[in-house]
Amino acid sequence: MKKKKVNLKDLKHNSEEEHSHDDGHNHDHGDSSSFNTYLPAIFSFVLLITGIAIDYFDAFPFFKDWVRIVWYTVAYIPVGFPVIKEGWNSIRKGDFFTEFFLMSIATLGAFAIGEYPEGVAVMLFYAVGELFQNAAVNRAKGNIKALLDARPDEALVYRNGDFVSVNPETVEIGETIQVRVGEKIPLDGILLSEKASLNTAAITGESKPDTVAKDDKVYAGSINLDGVIEVKTTKEFKDSSIARILDMVQNATARKSKTELFIRKFARIYTPIVVFLAIGLTFLPYFFVDDYVFRDWLYRALIFLVISCPCALVISIPLGYFGGLGAASRNGILFKGASFLDAMTKVNTVVMDKTGTVTKGVFKIKKVVTKNSFAPALSAVEGEAEFMQYLMAMEEQSTHPIAKAVLEYKADGAELEATEVSEVAGKGLKGTVNGKQVLVGNKALMVSNGIEVPSETDTIVESIVMVAIDGKFAEYVTIADELKEDAHQAIKQIREAGISKIIMLSGDKDSITQQVSEELNIDWAKGGLLPEDKLNEVEKLKKQPDTTIAFMGDGINDAPVLAASDVGIAMGGLGSDVAIETADVIIQTDQPSKIARAVKIGRSTRRIVWQNIGLAFGVKVVVLILGAGGLATMWEAVFADVGVALLAILNAVRLQRMTWS
Repeated sequence: MKKKKVNLKDLKHNSEEEHSHDDGHNHDHGDSSSFNTYLPAIFSFVLLITGIAIDYFDAFPFFKDWVRIVWYTVAYIPVGFPVIKEGWNSIRKGDFFTEFFLMSIATLGAFAIGEYPEGVAVMLFYAVGELFQNAAVNRAKGNIKALLDARPDEALVYRNGDFVSVNPETVEIGETIQVRVGEKIPLDGILLSEKASLNTAAITGESKPDTVAKDDKVYAGSINLDGVIEVKTTKEFKDSSIARILDMVQNATARKSKTELFIRKFARIYTPIVVFLAIGLTFLPYFFVDDYVFRDWLYRALIFLVISCPCALVISIPLGYFGGLGAASRNGILFKGASFLDAMTKVNTVVMDKTGTVTKGVFKIKKVVTKNSFAPALSAVEGEAEFMQYLMAMEEQSTHPIAKAVLEYKADGAELEATEVSEVAGKGLKGTVNGKQVLVGNKALMVSNGIEVPSETDTIVESIVMVAIDGKFAEYVTIADELKEDAHQAIKQIREAGISKIIMLSGDKDSITQQVSEELNIDWAKGGLLPEDKLNEVEKLKKQPDTTIAFMGDGINDAPVLAASDVGIAMGGLGSDVAIETADVIIQTDQPSKIARAVKIGRSTRRIVWQNIGLAFGVKVVVLILGAGGLATMWEAVFADVGVALLAILNAVRLQRMTWS
């Protein structure tokens, strides 16, 4: 995946591109929180209201003719000149039919026929709409700016016997950095200190502090909450988790949804049609109306132009999608583009991996079974705790993942030590503990040493560790991967979200896969699959009519399926380069329950976008008809254009306030 440096300047540039409605012309209003940003609009508003009051009350006899023209011209220039300039720049580049052109013609035409207050009002409210839009965009970008704030600007690196402050971009892989309390970790790495308490909200969206131990991975952008810690870097600054996430979220705005692309193409066809209709509305009535008055029909045509300006559509729709992307990011869900927000709304089949997706991917002792009938062979070993000491003493000599699960078991009693331990390939361990001969392993190890194994073990689907002491079968433990805390909740919420089919495909043995599937109430499951087998199963499902598939996996060995599915969702993809590159959606918190939330956010976004489309078209059609018939004034036109745009913006901003359970 090609990386690029992400900085605040890039974000500002992206914001301007969005703000220009993809017309190729940036018109930066600056920071919406600055008073200077609103000063031109305030100045024009004061002059407009004052002029209207003088006209209404006829307070000053001299306020007529050229004085009145100059007054309203001065009121017009602060808000009108930037728009006229944009329109002129568009024309110079061959793009005639833009909203800037429509607004310029409509307002200058109003001046030409003496409707000065209306001309100023149209441009003023258009400018106010632009300011509201800019403020809404800034609000929607709040989550991304929070991520930008999480990018550390310095690192304390150990060089020449001391920690020195340097730019994080100059730190190399393998160097040791120090992070003080309240500071951000500047680069991804491995914790060298005994433990650390970290705030990972900027990365995962979770506010709960995360406690990590020595040798655990830590990620750039996490805030150190307790004590000075040291970290050994494992990635360069440009490849750190926070930089990749920023790059992905910012680039998501460039991936438009089909709805957004359609509206933009529609606007480019629609606008010239409107201009020619306005010309026709001005001149054609001459041939059909007896009392034709050029000024009256020109006024109607100008109203028609203002009403038909596509601002509400080209502003509110991308803003709606961007709001959805921001809301998802705030919930620890990263969409790679607005198109995937749309795609999530169409998903009706969820296919999931097992290990690392709905389970933790960590072995844990599930059950300890002591065979009391062999108590004489155990001698001093009485009860579960004593038995586990024998097992743990043997497993201390092994590096197998199952051995690690055994050693994490908390057993009472004095610790024992194993001697003369040897490994029997593919079967287990032999050794001596407390003067007794001990075998630890699978059924094959027991049988090969003439030890009778209880028949009940044949029906157990989990991994089994069997123990024999002094030639007698003593006990066994079952070991299994543990379900994630929200696994049951995830399946329930996915069904509540309207997903009709849930399927599990796993590389683990089929008996375990079926057991987990049954426990979670999954519709269909298949185990013992290689990555290519999973891909074949998904390809078969895709051939079924009206099937849209979201595949959720751990983003590493599931990369082929993530790429092939309609929506690829990587679980816990924060530290996985493959997940970042391959998946369409990344769940940063490693919680499968976030899948249902992603579906809800996608649906809410799409619903608001279509509400805005309906609102814009509905109001415009009504007022267009009234305007063509001479029943609407320029003030109704202002509402039909700028008013509807403001309502659409406010509707889109609602996404930033919504909560999803």
